Amino acid sequence: MSRTIVVLGPTASGKTSLALDIAERLGGPDAAEIVNADSMQVYRGMDIGTAKVPPADRRGIAHHLFDVWPVEHAVTVAEYRELARATVAEIQARGKHALLVGGSGLYITATIDDLRFPGTDPLVRARLESELAAEGAIALHRRLRAVDPVAAERILPTNGRRIVRALEVVEITGAPFTASLPTAAAPVLEAVQLGLDRPADELARRIETRVDLMWRDGLVDEVRGLRPGIEQGRTASRALGYAQVLRFLRGEVSEQQARDDTVTATRRFARRQRSWFARDRRIHWLDAASGGLLDAALRTIDG
Repeated sequence: MSRTIVVLGPTASGKTSLALDIAERLGGPDAAEIVNADSMQVYRGMDIGTAKVPPADRRGIAHHLFDVWPVEHAVTVAEYRELARATVAEIQARGKHALLVGGSGLYITATIDDLRFPGTDPLVRARLESELAAEGAIALHRRLRAVDPVAAERILPTNGRRIVRALEVVEITGAPFTASLPTAAAPVLEAVQLGLDRPADELARRIETRVDLMWRDGLVDEVRGLRPGIEQGRTASRALGYAQVLRFLRGEVSEQQARDDTVTATRRFARRQRSWFARDRRIHWLDAASGGLLDAALRTIDG
């Protein structure tokens, strides 16, 4: 029977490698396919900075929802959810297992669960976006911290789009944004969720190594080539690594500072990912640093 298997966890924990190993052990290309659940790997051309696995390294396993949208497009959770659910259904209709793989918690939850999102008010949204343009994301983040410190802790100070959304929800509901966050109702997809993590110090080292490799592999040139389009995008331009390199290309910081800022921001993001995933008790956590990881994952899947 075809299954939905989720492989999630903080950035640099080793999700991609584990997912490929699982797919191979389940029967390879004839038995399993991978569906991306990383909110930045959906963008075309954002390869190095998102650690997108090259086609040559995909071991013949079909990969879906990579390179879907141009960098100018601000992808919504609803857009992603529609495509992800349809893709999983198509894979399973062919009698194969679908592996949903990534670290974007909201994308994963929106795909497998029936969520109810808070409403919106176009006038409030327009006013807050004007204030964002005038005052900047950092100023609005300070405002958010004053009215909802939990939400402020989960949202990067540079992520103006999410800050505006949080402030909008607070204003129109009169309640903290965190109180209005989508929560799981009945699952839409029955899934086995595998959480992959490592000790904090080891993960920090892996993040720094990953950033060094991205610089070595040409992240700056990748961002330079994408710059005309990426600066138009409200989402892609704030991606880890890309936002920092854009600051370097504008002459706002040195290249070394951009690299150091990327490491710091990525470590902070990993802590936020852990916080998000910690709320879901259905996740079976695996220690990526322990031996027998693949066997442990398969035992959990067979459950």
